[in-house]
Amino acid sequence: MFNRIKGTRPALQSLAIVAVLLFPALLWPAPDAWLVPVAVVLGVVGLDLVWSWTLELPELQRHVAPNIPVNRESTVRISVSNRTSRPLRFEVHDEAPNDCNVVGMPRTLRLAAGESVELTYSLTATRRGDARFGHVICLLRSPLGFWQRRVSLGEPRSVRVYPDLAVISNYLELVSDQHSIRMGIKLIQRRGEGLEFQQLREYRDGDTIRQIDWKATARRQTLISREYQEESDQRVLFLIDSGRRMRTRDGVLSHFDHALNGMLLLAYVALRQGDSVALKLFGSERKWVPAQRGVSSVNILLNEVYDLHTGTEAADYISAAEEVMVKQRKRALVVLMTNLREEDADLLPALKLLSQRHVVILANLRESVLDTTAQQIPMGFEHSLRIAGTFRHLAQRQQYQTQCLPLAHIVLDCTPDELPVRVVNAYWQIKRSGKL
Repeated sequence: MFNRIKGTRPALQSLAIVAVLLFPALLWPAPDAWLVPVAVVLGVVGLDLVWSWTLELPELQRHVAPNIPVNRESTVRISVSNRTSRPLRFEVHDEAPNDCNVVGMPRTLRLAAGESVELTYSLTATRRGDARFGHVICLLRSPLGFWQRRVSLGEPRSVRVYPDLAVISNYLELVSDQHSIRMGIKLIQRRGEGLEFQQLREYRDGDTIRQIDWKATARRQTLISREYQEESDQRVLFLIDSGRRMRTRDGVLSHFDHALNGMLLLAYVALRQGDSVALKLFGSERKWVPAQRGVSSVNILLNEVYDLHTGTEAADYISAAEEVMVKQRKRALVVLMTNLREEDADLLPALKLLSQRHVVILANLRESVLDTTAQQIPMGFEHSLRIAGTFRHLAQRQQYQTQCLPLAHIVLDCTPDELPVRVVNAYWQIKRSGKL
């Protein structure tokens, strides 16, 4: 517990009065006339200072989840109890982590003897990683109001700021065909039956004749169909650019944050299908997460990437592709997420290398502001130049992506908000085409 006392405005005013009284006494000595009021003022202020140290303290305890999502409001609770025998009036401040927006602090309380309350305030973390709370601060006024005692209570603690898991919870409806269509997830008809037999069931409208099991139909005297599921035990490998291009912010998140959100959603879907998921980060952050299985492995991915950020280093596509070819010997679906420019000449040989063994999805993030600017009506010369430059950039971008088409199975050109749905659709397209 850390204590500190500082004078309030009344204390400073009282000391100013003392100074005013002492100044004439120094010029015209008259001890009996001047020392009495000076002693009275100093005595009252000093007595209040002593009282401030004897004040009993409330009990404060902070309650916050160990993991909180980035850019989403979280609730912090503070339990406050007055275990003393007299009323207390004080202010409560919480030392929230840096890079957090706080609403609802500080708070002024007046608690009767034995009274307890629970305060809540909202906290929004603006950056992933480890965040540290300091102490809960209690500010108590002295009985006469000349002093303020600052006491640090509660224990400092750290929390983890994760990518927003709503990217998964909002898409759990993927298991429902109707909801999937409404959300933009396309259900692509598979070529023929599935690759793995799952079960027999009664015939349904829309089943093909090849699905009918004639032996089972003869035994049961009713049409019986074979039901298939997508082939499991396949491999998905995420190749995510953490270089300087991914620092671009689109809304409140960077392109790198959007890529992590898209990775988490597709990882969840793939793990739920029984596939394995691996992760390779290249650029400013370099990390290899080996293949994981089971839906619970999403937590492993979260813990591996929650505190990683982009830097100023450019991405090296060729080195990343070479490492993938060494570490991923078996055929896999490689999902490359980046933000391309026409000067990224080393991407083409990297794609050529990867496609020799793997199925490649290239997800190229496009700044939303480009679409907004391209749709504007020119309003003046400078505005016209800006729009013309945007169209030129989009044309060069499209030309470069056209060169990538023969080297990747699917090329996605999408804004960050579109990325999660687009990569899931591409996954299902590859999965149901049998290319893996």
